[in-house]
Amino acid sequence: MSNDVKLAIIYYSSTGTNYQMAKWAEASAKEAGADVRVLKVEELAPMAAIESNPAWKKHYEETKEVPTVTLEDLDWADAYIFSMPTRFGNVPSQLKQFIDTTGGLWSQGKLTNKVVSAMVSAGNPNGGQEQTLQSFYTTMMHWGAIIANPGYTDPSIYAAGGNPYGTSVTVSQDGKIVNDAEGAVKHQAKRTVQIASWIKKGQQ
Repeated sequence: MSNDVKLAIIYYSSTGTNYQMAKWAEASAKEAGADVRVLKVEELAPMAAIESNPAWKKHYEETKEVPTVTLEDLDWADAYIFSMPTRFGNVPSQLKQFIDTTGGLWSQGKLTNKVVSAMVSAGNPNGGQEQTLQSFYTTMMHWGAIIANPGYTDPSIYAAGGNPYGTSVTVSQDGKIVNDAEGAVKHQAKRTVQIASWIKKGQQ
């Protein structure tokens, strides 16, 4: 589809759900021809909190080699996919902290016309999933980014629960994704790359 779209997949994950979603998105975006970076946002929680949860500590150790996102990554990319858990109907503080460092890029107009899409997880089918995506997209509007939400553009979206704002997954108490979300994540990634390709060609 496109061999020139640069995509940054930026996630925050404590126990691995959003990392899994990022990896699904990476596979699909690469298949669509994009140059992809998978990047985590910096963990701000104290080690005592991480070590108190075996699943959190395990995931923290297993993903130490994943690069931490920088402002250079935002400048580099044509498109972004963000994946995050919901925190009381809003984005997690780890991601918000990173977003709050982007003022310099924003003031230089370097975030304008970037194509962006977002995905989310929660412990139940509601739990603020849609609200978190809408809250996040408000920030993207301030950036002047172009939001590439999935809408109802593929049957996989219905199979995942039918969220038009972005793929949302429900996670059981034992940390397993309970809805059929892989297809929706992969479609969303492919669609994001496709839209970014159109935008990039239109600017040339």
